[in-house]
Amino acid sequence: MAGLLALPALNLFAESPAGVATAPRKRLVFLNFGWGVTEEGWYPAIDQPGPNYKLPAGLEPLKRHRQDFSIIQGLWHKYCLFNDAGHSGSTFWLTGANRFAQPGVGFANTISADQVAAQELGKHTRFDSIQINGGGNVNGDGHGPGLSLAWDSKGKPIGGQNDPVQLYRHLFAGGNVSAEQVQHRLSEKRSVLDTMMVNAKQLEKKLGRTDMDKLDEYFESIRKLENRIAKEETWLHVPRPKAPIAEPLVKGGRELIEATYDLMILAMQTDSSRVLSFRQPVQSLLNSEEITVGGHDISHYHGNAEKKTASLKRDLVQSEMLAGFIDRLKETKEADGSSLFDHTCLVYGSNLRTGHSLDNCPTLVAGGASGIKPGRNHVIEKDTPLNNLWLTLLNQLDIPTQQHGDSTGVLEQIMT
Repeated sequence: MAGLLALPALNLFAESPAGVATAPRKRLVFLNFGWGVTEEGWYPAIDQPGPNYKLPAGLEPLKRHRQDFSIIQGLWHKYCLFNDAGHSGSTFWLTGANRFAQPGVGFANTISADQVAAQELGKHTRFDSIQINGGGNVNGDGHGPGLSLAWDSKGKPIGGQNDPVQLYRHLFAGGNVSAEQVQHRLSEKRSVLDTMMVNAKQLEKKLGRTDMDKLDEYFESIRKLENRIAKEETWLHVPRPKAPIAEPLVKGGRELIEATYDLMILAMQTDSSRVLSFRQPVQSLLNSEEITVGGHDISHYHGNAEKKTASLKRDLVQSEMLAGFIDRLKETKEADGSSLFDHTCLVYGSNLRTGHSLDNCPTLVAGGASGIKPGRNHVIEKDTPLNNLWLTLLNQLDIPTQQHGDSTGVLEQIMT
């Protein structure tokens, strides 16, 4: 059990620097795991739609929150082809892209839903978004290509914090460098970017069409760096929040996940970011729970009693931790007395159902900001694009979006 779980609900960051209480902000949180779930123990029966479904054994730890979350069945990413995504729980989860994006290209992706949200929700926070990885063991955790759950507007991977220590320092470590020194460094970076842009413009006149596409990507990279520098300058004289806890000392597995959940709460409390994603570890979690069956073998539990038992135990542990995270979201109060949970849209799931199956992606949605009818087993039309859910949530969070990936429309039938 991570030591951070004893941290009381804090309200010290609920006011603006001037001491005026601010209205609660909407947040978006994506929690993703690899290697799928145990079908028989995670999904409610499809013939029990609505609020009166029997809670599956794998979700039993979430019983106390039953009225505050919903399972959505029938979603998938039809463009995530077997050869590219058969063992990927995260690469295309928030994008739905793959070969269809660029025919003939071996691998391609598009912008992820969290980054669409970050373009709007990140305008007023120090960090547009925060990406967290559970130790960075991509293959062992069943995630596939990528540096995090996030992909930029060009479908390029975005890096993240690989453990709670990195995340802690990202949030709270101001360092001993003065504002003047930081400003000098930013000015140097801007000068270098200006030179790079001039050189690129001169080269542009000599290039053919193919090279022009590459140069466009180069220009886009420069623009992103310019925007990043501009944001750093904006926040240069705004001190980072003081850390209310000591730097965490964790190894991996369950302890790492629980510590990360607590730091995510602090990131939202301090309004450091309103868009967070967590690509969770699986193999180190199994190790910490003394589950000897490996992550890959667990996903192929069919017909093997030992593997199925291990898979069911894995589901229980993950649900226990999720229940604890929801506890903390409910306990943490906003300035107006409401809870953090009331203003958060929390999505928990994976691109992978089990084995190599990519249909009916395991999907759980909770939080007052989601706008989804809570406490229900939503069974929608089979093979509905998962991107329809992302489109629905983005619009619910006041981020007007017409299309995301292969979306065909919003899921009005599941909304309040």
